[in-house]
Amino acid sequence: MKIPLLDLKSQYQTIEEEVNRVVEEVLESGHYILGPNVKTLEEEIADYCEVKYAIGVASGTDALRLSLLSLGVGEGDEVIVTPFTFIATAEVITQVGARPTFVDIEEKSFNLDPAKIEKALTHRTKAIIPVHLYGQAVDMGKIMDTAKKYGLKVIEDVAQAFGTEYHGWAAGRPKKLGSMGDVGCLSFFPTKNLGGYGDGGMVLTNDHEVARRIKMLRVHGLDSNCGHSLLGYNSRLDELQAAILRVKLRCVDKWTRTRRQNASLYDKLFSSSTVPVRIPWEAPYARHSYCAYTIRIPKRDRLRDYLKKKGIETKIYYPLPLHLQKVYRDLGCSDLDLPMAERASKEVLSLPIYPELREAQIELVVNEIKNFFS
Repeated sequence: MKIPLLDLKSQYQTIEEEVNRVVEEVLESGHYILGPNVKTLEEEIADYCEVKYAIGVASGTDALRLSLLSLGVGEGDEVIVTPFTFIATAEVITQVGARPTFVDIEEKSFNLDPAKIEKALTHRTKAIIPVHLYGQAVDMGKIMDTAKKYGLKVIEDVAQAFGTEYHGWAAGRPKKLGSMGDVGCLSFFPTKNLGGYGDGGMVLTNDHEVARRIKMLRVHGLDSNCGHSLLGYNSRLDELQAAILRVKLRCVDKWTRTRRQNASLYDKLFSSSTVPVRIPWEAPYARHSYCAYTIRIPKRDRLRDYLKKKGIETKIYYPLPLHLQKVYRDLGCSDLDLPMAERASKEVLSLPIYPELREAQIELVVNEIKNFFS
């Protein structure tokens, strides 16, 4: 039995009729860029995440880049960021002229360690980018306390955690990730919890001026009142993606519940075995959305090769921390002491977790891992 890491075809088949209908409506409308579906999706996601503004852009990477620019981060500034994430998170810092300051991760959550941020601050530090990795929330209460103490901007990278709830907020009510920092950045890449059928992204904020600047930056700096007043970009969420995402948004909570059920079954099966695996930790302050079910395990590479031969697809997110990447060698980052990130990169393995995954398939994955270690 072949088990893919993600089965987008099966997901499409569950919503095929409605997706085809909205795609046909867009094609017949003749309105393909920043049309009514984009506007309505922005309103729906702003409502879902409980923020005032949501601005559609071309990708999650652009959401990060335009957010930095809208907050005035640029030449000579430094930005605190995790080394254990996709390169886009740090790449955009460099692209706006700033410098990434890599801070190590927590062992259990794989996320930026709030306790290690203060030691990394300098007079040049302008912002923090907490990445909510695998669907697990960073402890935003601690992040925001540090940001407030030192006057820093906070840009939440929510690419892998759409729908995750944070329960540790002072007001007592759960908050959706992306609603607590100065901005939140979403990715609609197809592999995400809310993924389109191509690239797409969105910026969330409660700040009117930031929202205004993002809207200008995404259309070449165009200000409808006085022409082009900023050097901007071509970064617009297209109408077809928005229409599809509106269909999928109505399903995302159901899919998240199923991901959590799948994770719970994995947890149960691993816990009743003697396999030397560390299952994902769910923080007491958050409700994990399991964009990835990532275990820590010895003999990781050999296990992955074994599972591949058995038809089971897995993924390593991420095999080399960013501070050790060639592109950051000139910054002297390879000399940094970030043991938690380096250790995680040698032990993590993500297993299939998608909503359409059947119980028998999960049992097969676990049994094959047991067979490997036996």
